[in-house]
Amino acid sequence: MRALLVVNPKATTTSGRTRDVLIHALRSDLKLEVAQTEYRGHARDLAREAAEDGAVDLVVALGGDGTVNETVNGLLSHGPGEKVPRLAVVPGGSTNVFARALGLPNDPVEATGALLNALESRRERPIGLGKAMTEGLPDRWFTFTAGLGFDAGVVGRVEEQRRAGRKSTHALYVTQALRHFITQREQRRSGPVSLELAGSEPAPGMVLAIVSNTSPWTFLGNRPVYPSPLASFDADLDVFGITRMTAFGTARTVRQILRSHGPSTDGTPPPGPSGKHVVSYHDVRHFTLVSQEPVPFQVDGDHLGSRSRVSFTGVRRALRVIV
Repeated sequence: MRALLVVNPKATTTSGRTRDVLIHALRSDLKLEVAQTEYRGHARDLAREAAEDGAVDLVVALGGDGTVNETVNGLLSHGPGEKVPRLAVVPGGSTNVFARALGLPNDPVEATGALLNALESRRERPIGLGKAMTEGLPDRWFTFTAGLGFDAGVVGRVEEQRRAGRKSTHALYVTQALRHFITQREQRRSGPVSLELAGSEPAPGMVLAIVSNTSPWTFLGNRPVYPSPLASFDADLDVFGITRMTAFGTARTVRQILRSHGPSTDGTPPPGPSGKHVVSYHDVRHFTLVSQEPVPFQVDGDHLGSRSRVSFTGVRRALRVIV
């Protein structure tokens, strides 16, 4: 099998020595070409070239969720199809939500071993993805989440800190979330975001809207976070929103999304967050988020600036993944 390994040399949790070990291991089973990313968007360009070339069977992304997202967008530059190379992931970032949601080990060496076992056993699965569409801008595929409003603002703050030289850690996200909460008082009282869904009345006044393609939404260390516990790679998209963020109400919601959502003994679905300021939809194919003013927007933890209108669609069986 001919494969392309896309390596982010700035990945948070992998050293040069670790990368060399992983490359050696993969080359034992694959006809492997290695390409290192050199700029933002380079993983997308490399994956698009591999898909258009037609000679690559598999693209392996070694890096964090941002590298994976770019790789997926490159593979699907011309849309899903049987000729699109398969995707494999070796986690190398600080959180690695997509890889962990697939059930892969969070350690890159262990994940490489799991990948080689999957290749030997010919194990793969088709997964659904989300697609975000803004008029006048390229469509953006996402693997696990997109967000408009408060949560995307936090992502933007973290990216500013990283550009200033700070290392991406869970503590950094928590700190920036608290600072954003304090500074966004007016917007927390009356959110500008509305959900438009065919056949339903608009849901207005959201401070944040989180679109999930799988569950959990993210991790705090090893602690999964579940705003939409029923979200799945095998379904369409879930939406979670909050229309007012008071200190007490937000603390209550945070406790709810941090609670365990393991399989129930009686087969009932796990409960999601609840409350009069909570908006929740499950397994929705098409919808649009509209804001009264431009607000921060993110996909898979990548801040994309501000948006006032974004449409979303769930695409089932969009990509084949080696697991």
